[in-house]
Formats: sequence, structure tokens, C-alpha cells
Amino acid sequence: MAANARVHDARPLLLLIAALVILADRLSKLWVGRHLELGHAIVVIPRVFRITHVLNTGAAFSMFEGVKSAQTVRYGLIAFSVLAVIAVLVAIWRVGREISLTSISLALILGGALGNLYDRVRFAHVVDFLEVHIIHYHWPDFNVADSAIVIGACLLLLEMLRPQKVAYP
Repeated sequence: MAANARVHDARPLLLLIAALVILADRLSKLWVGRHLELGHAIVVIPRVFRITHVLNTGAAFSMFEGVKSAQTVRYGLIAFSVLAVIAVLVAIWRVGREISLTSISLALILGGALGNLYDRVRFAHVVDFLEVHIIHYHWPDFNVADSAIVIGACLLLLEMLRPQKVAYP
């Protein structure tokens, strides 16, 4: 095979995307922790968007927040996150040789999962700070890691719904 015919492996770039998600997540949570007291908010768009400072010991959208055994929930979420990270890493290893909607989606999900996993292991909670109101609906507070996971999952869904090219022999 000629040197210029070699396929470029995109996995390092995908891991860089995941690392950038982690970095953006950490920096944003540090900024919120240093500039906003717990429970306070900065109004960005009145009645639509605020930056808040909330600690979430539950799962996404504060699920399991009120469960009596917080340690059981914490360890369960950590275990689930570790398994999810392993599954996504395996998927990136398999499909990540080239840049595709699927591989970028997986990189976003990996970065988001690792960002929140770090917080759960280190602090026993996740900092949520993005609060959205749409008309009468109040979206539960979330963060950059959550956003990356949701965007990655939506992109994967779009990829699954997109008509696939049929390869003929």
C-alpha cells in the first residue's frame, strides 16, 4: 500500500474532542463555584435563561435526588458511568478510525460522561448551573457535560434515522 493511500486514524482527534468537553466542563464549573454563591443566580435572559449554582447528588435532571441512601445512589451512578465510559471507549475504538457523525457523537458522550464522573468521584455531587425556562416549563438545571451527552445522543439518533446507503457487490 502506498504511503499516501494509508487511512488516517481519527481516534486521537476524537479523544481530543472528549478532552475539550472535559476541560470546558471543569472550567465552567470552577467559574460558577468561584463567582456565584450556592443557590444564587445570574439572570442572562429574563424569564428564559439564568446561570445558577446548584449541587446535584442525583442523576441527570436530579433523578434520585431525594433517595434516602445517598451513598448507594452515588456508588450506583459511579458504577453506571464507568460501564458507560468503557462501552463508549470500545465503540470509539471500533468506529473511530474515521471522522463521522457517529464517532463525533461518541466523543461528545465520552467527554460528558467523564466530566460528570470526575465530579461524582471527587466531590460526591455534580455542579449544575444552566437553568432554562420555556414559557411555563422549567427545564432542570444542567451543565456542559450534560449538554455534550445530550447533543451526542441526539446526533446518534439522527444518524440512526438517516437513510443508509446500500452497498451492492
